Amino acid sequence: MTPRIVPSKKLVLPLSSTKELSELRYGDYVELTGTIYTARDVAHERLFRIIKEGKDLPIPLLNQAIYYLGPSPARPGEISGAAGPTTSARMDKYTPALLDAGLKVMIGKGGRSELVSNSIKEHKAVYLVTVGGAGAYLAKCITSLEVIAFPELGPEAIYKLEIMNFPAFVKTVW
Repeated sequence: MTPRIVPSKKLVLPLSSTKELSELRYGDYVELTGTIYTARDVAHERLFRIIKEGKDLPIPLLNQAIYYLGPSPARPGEISGAAGPTTSARMDKYTPALLDAGLKVMIGKGGRSELVSNSIKEHKAVYLVTVGGAGAYLAKCITSLEVIAFPELGPEAIYKLEIMNFPAFVKTVW
């Protein structure tokens, strides 16, 4: 029998309130279920520009999660190819503006800048990390995937994902 870590919390996304986040602690193992969006470097820059121009965003950010991911192409019969996280620090210059717009959960790998850590605390948000190198496993947690914005960016487009029991660990929380 394979040992299984029991999550300290299960989060349904988008969040219904920030109360769920207030119960999280550094190092907690959480499982995520629900709707999340993907965005990497270029998509973040575009979202940042749209916010600065005062235009409507192509995705809702209020109480929502963004996964720093560019999914690999799916094999026949699969929903997604490998779905491992990208390095989060590359999004740091855009993150405070997205948090200002209502983003509450970020999922990626690696550390964040002091500016982002402070912004996470100010906005009562959370940064979660998931295991780099486990993209094939993480893809099995995706139950649907569709391009929502910037299709010309290929794998760096913004995707809407439905996920179930997606594993992550709390890295930064308010």
